[in-house]
Amino acid sequence: MARAALTPLGVAALALLVEAPMHPYEMYQLLMARHEDRLVKVRPGTLYHAVGRLEEAGLVESTGIDRAGNRPERTTYRITATGREALTERLQNMLAEPVDEYPVFPHAIAEAHNLPSGVVLELLDHRVANLENQLDFLVRGEEAVAAKGVEPKFWIDVKYQQTMLRTEIDWIRSFQNDLRSGQLPW
Repeated sequence: MARAALTPLGVAALALLVEAPMHPYEMYQLLMARHEDRLVKVRPGTLYHAVGRLEEAGLVESTGIDRAGNRPERTTYRITATGREALTERLQNMLAEPVDEYPVFPHAIAEAHNLPSGVVLELLDHRVANLENQLDFLVRGEEAVAAKGVEPKFWIDVKYQQTMLRTEIDWIRSFQNDLRSGQLPW
């Protein structure tokens, strides 16, 4: 696996293994408990495959196989020095280099003129309500982790996402005002 090909799920898996050796199902449970599925698309099967690819690339290695009761055998992994280097390199690249991503909303708003303005306004009201629900969830999450004494460096993404949601909500409301007032002919 080339380091440039390290997927978001691979980054998440390696980052978890920096914390401690664990098996993929434990990693999945931790990702879900931390609500990191809002950052990375994750399912148990895809995580197992991702860890397998990381092992093939020498970025993680097995530390043993455990079995508890009637549960299936579980292989525990740890990050290798090569894996730590790959994680560091990939994170540095992700932070420094903007990437053209193709989110759906900018495309939809670019083509919204194909719908009647009343429909657009109604759909955007629905979108704002959903965004506000997401924002409320993140605010409650921030309060919960702060109350537990979790260091802010571990949830800085929550602040980023809150800012992005607030910005999108503000932009939509401004757009709606322009549309309603006639400042933007439709």
